[in-house]
Amino acid sequence: MSQGVEFNRLMLEMRSMQAEAMARQKPVASTPEPGAPSFSEMLGQAVGKVHETQQASSKLAEAFEVGKSGVDLTDVMIASQKASVSFQAMTQVRNKLVQAYQDIMQMPV
Repeated sequence: MSQGVEFNRLMLEMRSMQAEAMARQKPVASTPEPGAPSFSEMLGQAVGKVHETQQASSKLAEAFEVGKSGVDLTDVMIASQKASVSFQAMTQVRNKLVQAYQDIMQMPV
């Protein structure tokens, strides 16, 4: 029963993150708003978020290993999976950026 609740909580969190990302999308041809973060800032924030997720997962796993009360195995596993998925997503984004850069560099002038 606890796993179902945790799964539902994870799905709700992922859906809210998706809705937030969709709300932030803008047309490609628009000019940047004053004070809007640059691409490099957004990428840096994303990398920082992945790092925070991995650190939180490590701390939770360590707390479980030493037997700290209030730390459940399901929470540890969910945090571990979140960290893994976020790292895999960041790796895929990096791969796409590298491929796009290579495609642009191979274009004839």
